[in-house]
Parts: sequence; C-alpha cells; structure tokens
Amino acid sequence: MVKRLRLWTGIILFAYVTTHLLNHALGLISLQSQEEGRFVFLAVWRNLVGSAVLGGAMVIHMALAFWSFYSRRTLRMHPWEAVQLGLGFAIPYFLVDHIIGTRVLNELYGTNDTYTYMNWVFWIAATDKGIQQSIILVVAWVHGCIGLYYLMRLKRWFRPASPYLLAAAILVPTISLLGINQSGREILALAKNPVLFNNALAQMKLPNAEQFKEALTIIAWWEYIFIAMVVAVFGARIVRFLVQRVRGVVRLTYPEGRMVEVLQGMTVLEASRMAGVPHASVCGGRGRCSTCRVRIGLGSDTLEPPEPEEQRVLTRVGAPPNVRLACQVRPEGPLEITPLLPPTATPREAYRASPDVQGREQEIAILFADIRAFTNFSESKLPYDVVFVLNRYFDSMGRAIREGGGHLDKFIGDGVMALFGLQGSPEEGSLDALRAARNMSVRLAELNKTLESDLDEPLRIGIGIHLGPAIVGEMGFGTATSLTAIGDSVNTASRLESMTKEYGAQLIVSESVEARSGLDLSEHPLETVSVRGREEALGVRVIPDASKLIVPDRTRTRSRQKETAD
Repeated sequence: MVKRLRLWTGIILFAYVTTHLLNHALGLISLQSQEEGRFVFLAVWRNLVGSAVLGGAMVIHMALAFWSFYSRRTLRMHPWEAVQLGLGFAIPYFLVDHIIGTRVLNELYGTNDTYTYMNWVFWIAATDKGIQQSIILVVAWVHGCIGLYYLMRLKRWFRPASPYLLAAAILVPTISLLGINQSGREILALAKNPVLFNNALAQMKLPNAEQFKEALTIIAWWEYIFIAMVVAVFGARIVRFLVQRVRGVVRLTYPEGRMVEVLQGMTVLEASRMAGVPHASVCGGRGRCSTCRVRIGLGSDTLEPPEPEEQRVLTRVGAPPNVRLACQVRPEGPLEITPLLPPTATPREAYRASPDVQGREQEIAILFADIRAFTNFSESKLPYDVVFVLNRYFDSMGRAIREGGGHLDKFIGDGVMALFGLQGSPEEGSLDALRAARNMSVRLAELNKTLESDLDEPLRIGIGIHLGPAIVGEMGFGTATSLTAIGDSVNTASRLESMTKEYGAQLIVSESVEARSGLDLSEHPLETVSVRGREEALGVRVIPDASKLIVPDRTRTRSRQKETAD
C-alpha cells in the first residue's frame, strides 16, 4: 500500500508540474496566451476536487518521503537514487515561497495571482525569487522524471520509446523557461508605460505591508517546521540504530566465503550496499525488477514467507522456492546467500526470456554444423574476404535454423550450434532439426552459387543431430549470457558432426532422432559407432546429401498434430 500510495501521489504531482510547465510555455506566444491557458489550468486544479486531490497528494507524498528516508537502514545507494532523494527534500522547502505568494495570498487577501502578477514579482519586485522559482520547477520536473524512469525502465516498450521520452524530458522544461523569459520581457516593456503599468498593479490587488508581513511569517514558520522534521527523522534513525545494536547482529555469508555482519532488520540488499558488496538492483530496491534476487542456502528456514508483492515478482521470473528478492528479505539469523545476477544486470534480466532460463533437464534435439576445410580457405584469403564470406554463411544458416523452428544457440568459429524442441515435444524437436538440416543444405547450395566468384571451391558442411536429455538454462556472465544447453547429449551431437568427415557425408543423425521424428530414413546406411565419452555404441544414419530429405512442411505438420489431438 505504501508503494502504491507513493507511486500514485507522485504521478498526480508530476501531472500538476507538467501542466504548470506547459502553461508557462505559452509565454512563447504571448502573455495573454499564458493568461488564457491559466483559466484551463485553474479549472482542473483550483476547484474543490482538484484542490483536495492535489493537496492530499502533496501531504502524503512528502510524508512517505520522510518514511522512506527513515526506513532505510543504510544511506549507501545508487547515485541517481541519492539525487532523487535530495531533490525531493529540496522541493517543499524552496517551493513554499511560490505557494504562499500565489494560492495562499489569493485565498486570504484576494490577491489576483495572474501571470501578470507573477511576472511582476519575478522580473521587477524580487528578481532573486524569479530565479529561485524557475530552478525549483526544473528540480521538481527532474525529480519526477527520475521516479518515472525507475518505474518505466522495466516495461518492455521502454527501450524503443526512450529516445522520444528523453526528448520530451528535455523539451518541456526548456520551452517552459523560454516562455517565462518571453512573458517577462512583455512585463518589462509594460513597466515603461506608467499609466498602463499602474492599472495592471491595481488589478493585481497586492497585499498591504501588514498582510505581506504575515505571509513572510507563514513562510518562516514552515521553514522552521520542515527543518525540525528533517532533524527528527535523523534523530529517529539514530535511536533505531542504538536499539538494533542491543538486539544484536546477523551474519550473512556470500560466495567465496565472504562474511558480513549487519544489524537485524536490514534487508539483504541494504546489507550488501553497507558492506560494499556489488549487488544488482535495477529498480533501486523497490521490489519490482527481480534483478537483486538471491539463492538462499543455510538459514532459509528462519525466513518469513514472501509477501504477495514479492511472490508476484518471483512467479513472473519463474523462481524456484529457494530464490528470494534481496530487497525484501530481512534475515533474523545467519543466512547463506548467492546473488544470481551480475551487478551490471539491466532491465532485460527483469523478465524471464523463456521457461528454461532458471535451468531444467529436458529432452531436446541438438544440431551442430561446421564448414569443411575452412582453415585452408581463411589462410588463402584476405581478412576482409574471410569475414564477408562467414557473415553471409551465418546469415544463411541462421535463417534456415529459425525457419526450421530452432533456437540458434551460438556460432563457434565457423561452426553453428542450435537447439530444437525447447517449447515443444521431443517429436517436434526431432522433426524440426531434420527440417533445419535440409534447409541448411539448400541454403548452402544457393550461397555457393551467389559467391561463386569469391570462392576457389564450393563451401561444404557437416551436420550432426542427436536427441537426448540436456540441462537447459541461461548461462554466462554479464552481457555474454544466453540460453544454452550442456550435457552428454550436446557432446554426442558434436561428435556426430565430426564423424561426417570420416564418412564423407553431409549429415549424420542418431537413431533416437529418426525414431522420434517419425520419418523413414531406412534408405540411408545404418552404422553403429562408438562415441567418445559414451560407454554404449550408438546407431546412426549416414546421409550424403541433406537437401534430399523429404520432410513435411512445418505448418502442415503442426496442423496434423492438432487434428490428431482433437
């Protein structure tokens, strides 16, 4: 509830600041345009409902800011979080002058707080206040933009939209300041005509000296109260620290045996920050992104079960029971933890790429392919030519694998590894792998024809396919993380690809692939081979030309399977 209140009150205040800045921007047209825009602005915000919503949002948001500052167990945080927090506390302290000088004077003394009045104050009566208020409006805008950034960066649509959002974030305050500058020039021009200027002053209904003094007193009292609240929060933090020291400390054990002792009541993420342990946290510890997630070892039985919000995020990423969000776990006893993502994690890691990213055993078809005698080719060509041919080859093979329904795992030198059946059955995976092998052979022939003038002899490939159990999951480090598979079945597929050299064939598939695909490959020789790393011999089909395979179209196959299921 606290998080939602903070979010929605922040959105209301940001909407107010946005419409306020856009109203200022109308000064680029004229002062009169600002006044006309002000009628619309006041119709939204200066009525019973609008005032209640805006006033309530201001009070609640400020109270939650103090609570957020108090509830932090450590002041170590990401620089942008510190900027947002600092700007947030600066806004109510410096913006009170503007609130008293407009809304309060209007309500108490009937001052007509039009743009003419405000420009007179900022450009003639108190130029220092004009500079201050212009700065504080930009500060409020930046504070809101940082908050929205932390919220929106986790959305899948944010990355393509970010250039436009950044342009808007820069453009809105810029045209607002230009509008204030232009309407201020009109006031300075008006001041040169005493008659018109005196009429304008009369319409403002300025407060008298006594009323003005009362307004200054209100401002001074607010500043004293605000400073007292800040001091009180700091005092409350000190008291809590002393109480927690009496309660004792908790020992956290990180990978490689690193131990950290922290006060009870701190979250694991706060403990990492306090101890200087790098820890991912894209959303800043708000429990939204899941990038701070850790695997819990010893001590998991002492933890409270996840709250609904934490469980929702854990479910979204398919986390197993022993995985928790570091920003939500407050250990009461010794705990063994292992961060699951590198400190450089990005919003991409906040969402599950596929059901397999956490790691599971699955029966899949694995395909390996390699160019024959490519070393000789690369030694006889210029580096530019080698890269050109390889890129064309990878493009053709990648398209063939994707059209066949496979997941392109990686390119290894001049080799290719692909996985089939990740999202379907082993039968579908086997058939898709054979279909991809045929497509690769066809594409290779087309590529050889296209590159005829660049090649001394046509490119030749060997393909090996095997079906078996493998461990599938996202593996790697930092940006070099990808969905891949490991295990004996992967090694077997690689060995079959190497055997194509011995048999002078383009494709070798294991009997398990033939059996599960449902295709009749009996026209091709059946060989029994010994595969290094396997105790039992393996039956394989040796296929000289993969392009001659007769494999049903993928769409037709799926339709037939659906009819059978129905």
